[in-house]
Amino acid sequence: MSSLENLIIVRGGGDLATGTIDKLHRCGFPVLVLETEKPSAIRRNVAFSEAVYQGSQTVEGTICTLAFSIPDAEERLRAGTLTMLVDPEGESISHFEPLAVVDAILAKKNLGTRRDMAPITVALGPGFTAGIDVDAVVETKRGHDLGRVFYSGSAAPNTGIPGIIGGCGKERVIHSPAAGILRTVSKITDTVEKGQIIALVETAQGEVPVHATLNGLLRGLIREGYPVSEGFKIADIDPRTNEYNNCFTISDKARCIAGGVLEAVLHLREKL
Repeated sequence: MSSLENLIIVRGGGDLATGTIDKLHRCGFPVLVLETEKPSAIRRNVAFSEAVYQGSQTVEGTICTLAFSIPDAEERLRAGTLTMLVDPEGESISHFEPLAVVDAILAKKNLGTRRDMAPITVALGPGFTAGIDVDAVVETKRGHDLGRVFYSGSAAPNTGIPGIIGGCGKERVIHSPAAGILRTVSKITDTVEKGQIIALVETAQGEVPVHATLNGLLRGLIREGYPVSEGFKIADIDPRTNEYNNCFTISDKARCIAGGVLEAVLHLREKL
């Protein structure tokens, strides 16, 4: 597999992971993205994980296509295509023998990434200790250290409180009021008002409305028909209604994190 000797496997294809995937791909690395069978990205317009449902996803001109087997993925990668494979357990990693594995699942805990999976291992956010679980950890918390690479120790612990945008924090994020099937009323890019019904959760007892928590731009909304649990994150409102183009572009946070991942990969590669 000489043509794939610099292959990087990224676990997770959500919106923050997409910033990293896009940057690595644009910098010339062959990239394979591993996803679950039913990704739950909120900012779906800028998440490569949507390729699982659609067969392909384009973000800022970069196309990611879904492969249906390991041989299919290998063929696509050799052709220079950014490729996704449904493989939540990472079973294909040993076959590809990548240069690096990047855990971009952002589960706030380690779901199975090990330091021995590749010569270089990098993880995003809390739940990992650099030098033990992986070689490097990239900070994902907004603030002075966002994007910083740690080669020992851990990222800041999860606070559960979203960063402040336009003066709004936790109210920006909407969680499901009940367990059931999500039925969307509004769509991403809609301007919504506080109290407006943007979705319904279909339960055995009937439909439970999901209300907008503030005035703003609906920047993220989970996919129609997705089974949600009570408290599950389902929507994201940006109070800056004039930031319409943000619905279609990789965020500043994702780009900053991506820079940290690229730095870690290049730095660690020099030490091999």
